[in-house]
Amino acid sequence: MTEPLWSWDATALATAIRTRQLSSWEAVTAIIERLDQVNPSVNAVVVVRREEALAEAERADQSLLRGEPIGPLHGVPVTIKDNVDQAGYATVNGVAANRGLVATTDSPPVANWKRAGAIIVGRTNTPAYSLRWHTENEVWGRTFNPWARRRTPGGSSGGAAAAVATGIGSLAHGSDLGGSVRYPAYCCGVAGIRPTLGRLASFNGTAAVERPITGQLMAVQGVLARRVGDVRLGYHAMSPGDPRDPWWVPAPLAFPDTPKHLRVALCPAPAGMTVHPAVADAVRLAGAILGAAGYQVELAEPPGIERMFEVWAHTVTTDLRSTMGALIEQHADLGARTAIGLWFDLFPPVGLDDYIRLVAERAKHLRDWQLFMERYPIVVGPNSGQPPFEVGFDCRDLDSTRRLLEAQRLMAVVNGLGLPSVAVPIGRYDDGPLGVQVIANRYREEEALIAAEAIEAGGPIVTPIEPR
Repeated sequence: MTEPLWSWDATALATAIRTRQLSSWEAVTAIIERLDQVNPSVNAVVVVRREEALAEAERADQSLLRGEPIGPLHGVPVTIKDNVDQAGYATVNGVAANRGLVATTDSPPVANWKRAGAIIVGRTNTPAYSLRWHTENEVWGRTFNPWARRRTPGGSSGGAAAAVATGIGSLAHGSDLGGSVRYPAYCCGVAGIRPTLGRLASFNGTAAVERPITGQLMAVQGVLARRVGDVRLGYHAMSPGDPRDPWWVPAPLAFPDTPKHLRVALCPAPAGMTVHPAVADAVRLAGAILGAAGYQVELAEPPGIERMFEVWAHTVTTDLRSTMGALIEQHADLGARTAIGLWFDLFPPVGLDDYIRLVAERAKHLRDWQLFMERYPIVVGPNSGQPPFEVGFDCRDLDSTRRLLEAQRLMAVVNGLGLPSVAVPIGRYDDGPLGVQVIANRYREEEALIAAEAIEAGGPIVTPIEPR
């Protein structure tokens, strides 16, 4: 390959390192040089492990020379989102008060990638408490969209998406409560997976209290990369269980009955969403690509999208008020307090009886979706109903926040149901990329990944790019 090493895919790097065509030290050096070149323009990586990563790369090369067993990511440079524990580093999560919250153990995503042989080159930016669809905080500042600085890079995994989009590592860890992997992937023109609840283990030893129930039922760890094949590689490497997570499920990564050509429900404009024509066109293009690849594509809409969004929004905001309201008010930056406050204003608190009914109602909607997916195992729809928003979009007023939440509706519904979804770039608008999400039934990530790869093969490869 004649392309610079920082532009190589994770799969190609892993193969070249394993077969000794390339050293991990060379790969990590190339990524750090690329980081030094472009990170000042995007502010994606906020903690750089320059010396540590190079030393680990040298040890990885020596281990290979000694013929020791190696993992699937042996010597591959990656990044970790700054909201999970990494031993020896503060889990800042965009909050100044957390600067001294130094982890003594690795969270499961970090531990699993380390065991797979990955070399962590840095930690990526996230908004305060990872609770915005935009990435900016008072500790590390703003992450810039590498396509257009006036547009958001997405959130909360905006640093992760901007990093892989510009060649700072070929794999990035992220997390997703309401679209925090898929929205940054959409904004930055990369791929990402939000897996089924329980698929990837999660735990932070630095957390003072247990997560609220919506966090336990709806938030997951995930992976971002420039190519869907790399998303699969990183997701598989992150999948081993951890006894610290009682929600982890030992389900197989693929099922023997997984066909390649399934019936697809194409949903360009889901109920309750005002969808920009360019976004709807991107969904239709994805459908046409899948149809040409052998899928049976039909216009169809899953049930109860509007109501399930209400369930998600009311339960999440009630939980946040109860468990984090005081922390947000005391420690979050002004932008985060404003954005979350507007969200709270739109969804007043519900009492205990209503909260219990809403959490119970979630099962009804999941049942309806699972019955729908008996006929349509794959659903393809928008990530966001609008092209990437201009910076400031979530801090303006109630009407703007109402439109924002409407645009993000399908992403949030997927979280509320605990379903897997893969974001894949397809289409363009103005000065940046567009994309779609490919939704599958529980633990059927492989079906979504295969369909996403078909969509990816039908469109132009757009990253890595130089920051603009």
